[in-house]
Amino acid sequence: MTARDDATLAVYAARAQDYARLTRKAGDDALLRAFIADLPTGGAVLDLGCGPGHAAAAMARAGLNVSAIDAVPEMVALAAQHPGVTAHQASFDDITGHALYDGIWANFSLLHARPEDLPRHLGALACALKPGGRLHVAMKSGTGARRDDLGRHYTYVTEDELATLLRNAGLVPLTTRAGADKGLDGKQAPWIAITSEKHDHG
Repeated sequence: MTARDDATLAVYAARAQDYARLTRKAGDDALLRAFIADLPTGGAVLDLGCGPGHAAAAMARAGLNVSAIDAVPEMVALAAQHPGVTAHQASFDDITGHALYDGIWANFSLLHARPEDLPRHLGALACALKPGGRLHVAMKSGTGARRDDLGRHYTYVTEDELATLLRNAGLVPLTTRAGADKGLDGKQAPWIAITSEKHDHG
């Protein structure tokens, strides 16, 4: 992340095993299953902010060609233990390239970027998608930016804000889901998830 937030990264480094336990069922998430079903067999997919790699592992088991990145070395080490997952340390600013992926899974990762950086990051992700590729973005819903009780930086968005950000990046929102889950801080928090598509002319 730009001017990367070391306090946020330090929390995940110190709590990597706790976070791995908290997200152990991430590979069986209904949104992830739908995302996988939309991708071509053997397609290239990027797990952006992969954490301990449970979702990446599920995508690999489904036959996808999975690249997983995270800014926290401890998370990369956990993700790399899953069969079929290629994981390396990288930040949002390291996303470059054109038409590389059939799908990008950005599940509760971009919420740690600064609000002013989101348009640039989403633009880079859109560029990295192949025409017809799918981008899943999930963030906590709300407004503004602040730190949680653990010291992690969060940028909150409304459904309209996220949809607008995606459209401005050249993507077309397809499906929207909302819910609430308990996070690493032990608190229940609402979230919004939108899957969008890059059109052929994008």
